Amino acid sequence: MPAPETPAARTVPGLLAAAVQALGGSERTGQVTMASAVAHAIDTGEHLAVQAGTGTGKSLAYLVPSILHAMDTGRTVVISTATIALQRQLVERDLPRLADALAPLLPRRPEFAILKGRANYLCLHKIHSGAAEEDTEAELFNPFEVSRMGREIKRLREWSDKTDTGDRDDLVPGVSAQVWRQASVSARECLGAVHCPSGQDCFAEKAKIAAAQVDVVVTNHALLAIDAITGIQILPEHDVVVIDEAHELVDRVTGVATAELSSAGISAASKRSAKLIDEREVDRLAEAAEDWAGVLAEMPVGRWERLPDAVPPSLAGLRDALWAARTAIGPVKPGMTAADPEAAASRNAALNLLEELHDTCVRVLSAFEDPDPAKRHDVVWLAEDDRRGRLIHVAPLSVAGLLRTRLFGEVTTILTSATLTVGGSFDGLAGAWGLPPQGPGATSPAPERSPDPALATGKEVDGPLRWSSLDVGSPFDHGKAGILYVAKHLPAPGREGQAPEFLDEIEALVKAAGGRTLALFSSMRGAKAAAEAMRERLDTPVLCQGDDATGQLVQRFADDPATSLFGTLSLWQGVDVPGPSLSLVIIDRIPFPRPDDPLLSARQRAVESRGGNGFMAVAANHAALLLAQGVGRLLRATDDRGVIAILDARLATARYGSYLRASLPPFWDTTDPQVVRGALERLAE
Repeated sequence: MPAPETPAARTVPGLLAAAVQALGGSERTGQVTMASAVAHAIDTGEHLAVQAGTGTGKSLAYLVPSILHAMDTGRTVVISTATIALQRQLVERDLPRLADALAPLLPRRPEFAILKGRANYLCLHKIHSGAAEEDTEAELFNPFEVSRMGREIKRLREWSDKTDTGDRDDLVPGVSAQVWRQASVSARECLGAVHCPSGQDCFAEKAKIAAAQVDVVVTNHALLAIDAITGIQILPEHDVVVIDEAHELVDRVTGVATAELSSAGISAASKRSAKLIDEREVDRLAEAAEDWAGVLAEMPVGRWERLPDAVPPSLAGLRDALWAARTAIGPVKPGMTAADPEAAASRNAALNLLEELHDTCVRVLSAFEDPDPAKRHDVVWLAEDDRRGRLIHVAPLSVAGLLRTRLFGEVTTILTSATLTVGGSFDGLAGAWGLPPQGPGATSPAPERSPDPALATGKEVDGPLRWSSLDVGSPFDHGKAGILYVAKHLPAPGREGQAPEFLDEIEALVKAAGGRTLALFSSMRGAKAAAEAMRERLDTPVLCQGDDATGQLVQRFADDPATSLFGTLSLWQGVDVPGPSLSLVIIDRIPFPRPDDPLLSARQRAVESRGGNGFMAVAANHAALLLAQGVGRLLRATDDRGVIAILDARLATARYGSYLRASLPPFWDTTDPQVVRGALERLAE
């Protein structure tokens, strides 16, 4: 029989206590503090940034007040994450258990759903109309590849009759990204539920409808960004957003607001348009595309400080040819969709692709209108891809203005992560988010305009945005649980490869630990070279990222304490291995961005042009966040013990070393290699 509802039970502390008890855990001070702060932010409409270390129980701390708000107001709360792993944890473990625990104390059981981008769902119309096979044959010339893809598409068609979700993540084993593209559509390609013959059964539409009827919707940063900055409503109406893994927000929003212009994309648009327009327009587009490819072939790879002389006339010609082709196709009319859905879908896809490419041409041409590079809204660079050849990228110099007007100006926002403070302050990330600094004497920065006028659909925020910050700490006693070792005696890392002393240091540390090592490198080349060297020197197994699927490698590493795992960026943030299998984390160098990174170097220069320290504001902040994420791999449970070994002497010798150290937990620190090896040997015993 359900417990009677009482006023005390309906408070956030009461619900949190009941949930923790029902789930067999124990309340932590930081968790209670965070839950109360989240509830206060929701009640007052003041934005909140919360740093909550691993093991705090932050998911419960923001879910409980979110659910109570949704139940009391009837408004959906959106939870946004950066990784699939956290989405699954929330939807498959945390929310079901929490809903069961809270059901006796609430008028009904809380409801929740997951919502992803349309391209993550199988398109029934495309998979059953035969369009998938046509696209396969159009894209590939190798008959064996066409046959293989045909078999996988047949498996997708059979799966479509069995699955309830059509969600790519539910397909086991999965298919390649190339095959999945043939069986899914983007939002631009979609006919719409009203006009599509499969609209009533559409998996993406079902997910969207389900999301509109629940208390909590779990989504990802990219979809949140699309919903917020483009004006295209994807998420249900909501007044509160919780952004978990908030340290990733700027990069994910930047990715959504970044456009590409490639020969492959132009070629695809030409092929889609060829059957819909007359030969003269097809030839015009082909000639413009050929001229553009020739111009790009002569351009240097890297960031463009200005438009090279040959670019404007060629790019303007391409822009005009794309728009002429779009105009010649004409709009898709409702009657056309009803009479021939396949033809309408093909026409719609061509129109959208042509318009997207045209808009990118316009954006590149207008990116250099301001003579001062620091005042430009976009950064443009030429890159070379092994598969797609040369392509132009155009990305916003800053997304602070977008976030300020389209997110913080619209809904109450809670931002949380284990790593939000940089150099001991929230201000570094706050500035990138578009929030005013909190430091003494700080003033709100001038509002930024959107980097793309097409995205500037939000209202400007009047006055400074109100926000507060909170660091609830960690349940770990870092000073007793871990050692931070900086190998001060090693030479400074260089570009010539790994010095013998560097490999000797890794060998001695891993031997002392008896394996049990996660080694994080700033490049895949460095990880592979070190792994190969250690396989010759060590008696314990060494795995390297790329040997197998990352998930499988992490599982093998966790299952065998004698095994070590070497890898790069995704392992800096994606490994959760509590217990004796991990007692040593090695970091090869401070993870500064590459000096030739076009976007970050442009952002650094923009800070310097305003009289700031570009290195500290951009490069050091980037390194501090990533370093904190890597260090966070060591302690995952309260009884974990171990060593962080940073093989970059600059952390102890450079002036910025103390700034980076202020972003890390308060481990006991040393530069003595004998002390560290002794500690590792005792742990191994």
